[in-house]
Amino acid sequence: MQRIDREQARKYAFDFRDEPLLKVQPGESFEIETYDASTGFFKSAADLAIPGKRPGFDRTPALANPIAGPIFVEGAEKGDTLVVTVEDILVDSYSWVATGPRRGPLGESTRWPELSSEYTTKIFQHTPGPSGTTRDGTLHFSDKIQWPITPFIGTLGVCPDREVTTSLDGQGEWGGNLDIRDVAPGNRILLPVFHPGALFCMGDVHASQGDTEFTGTAAETKATTRIKLEVIKGRKTPWMRIDKPDSIVAIHASRPLEVAVETATIMLMDWLITDYGFTPTDAYCLVSTCPDFRINVYQMCKIRRLEHVAGAEIPKRYLK
Repeated sequence: MQRIDREQARKYAFDFRDEPLLKVQPGESFEIETYDASTGFFKSAADLAIPGKRPGFDRTPALANPIAGPIFVEGAEKGDTLVVTVEDILVDSYSWVATGPRRGPLGESTRWPELSSEYTTKIFQHTPGPSGTTRDGTLHFSDKIQWPITPFIGTLGVCPDREVTTSLDGQGEWGGNLDIRDVAPGNRILLPVFHPGALFCMGDVHASQGDTEFTGTAAETKATTRIKLEVIKGRKTPWMRIDKPDSIVAIHASRPLEVAVETATIMLMDWLITDYGFTPTDAYCLVSTCPDFRINVYQMCKIRRLEHVAGAEIPKRYLK
């Protein structure tokens, strides 16, 4: 099986000019070892998020959120759709979250001064589950609080058509730093293709995350992932879509949040009309009346140019 090692997974931009790290056939499984969002800086509670002490933070934007790629998929062309299947994610033995002055929405809080005056790093230990691995393991938030590890890929996409964007704050129809917890094992992610070979990139695995990723960081961790890429010829996906075993999710990112929500809902309606034979009227009324229609707010962080990421989701049982 082909593999990208962790030390190769240290790019900080979706750049179509980069030479591919790997060339794969459609349907071929391969492995990528990823760094955490700090490229290995956070190892203990003593490692604080002080910009002047962090490698790469003398650059603007900072060299953070590393990705692996590009990965060239044989036969993919502009106008196609790339289908990304996340087959497996095996996270490291720990994860971290960091807070501090001018970080996140409470980085200037006067109500709780400790959030805006002190740097804090929390390290979460991971213990294996019945399989003997972290695939079914537990994240220990504290001595009293723990939950199952629920890993996903936070940053992934193809290289955009003409622009070069950073892996830290780049977002668009092509993907980017979207922190969508549904980019998880067993799900298929659909992306539009802009270049020959698709030029896929990914990194930034999280061991778990709450809706909105409120502090600006989740349970950030290193991981080993197994991915499979396939191509739908001659069909362009308008924005990222997620095909789960029991539901479909249309994604959009924008500001303010209500624009992301409305646009994701309209994109879900388009999916229902184009692929599932709904009339515009039925699709419009379904999303307004179905008790199982959901809006997921995946990411809503106050970090540089990041927009708010919403997903409109409907169970597949309504699509038959």
